Amino acid sequence: MRSRKPISSKFQQPATGVRHVHCTTVIHCDPDILSGEPVFVGTRVLLQNLIDYLAAGDSLEKFLDAFPSVTRQQAIAALELAGEALAERAHPH
Repeated sequence: MRSRKPISSKFQQPATGVRHVHCTTVIHCDPDILSGEPVFVGTRVLLQNLIDYLAAGDSLEKFLDAFPSVTRQQAIAALELAGEALAERAHPH
């Protein structure tokens, strides 16, 4: 049985430049689910889907309609985590 990635509330960028996402109670990473790509907890919906929808100019409502297994609270929390991660990268301690 493979172990899951550690739980953290931050998205982190390793020194190698490869994007790495630590899991949270909102986002889950498991090598046995979609090759370990970040998904919303309890779903097989990629976090990248939310980012792609918003980047294309679609509303959060449209995303939620397309992926009903993701709750509004999960989507908002994921966006908040992403915002925190960007702020941390812009102003590292």
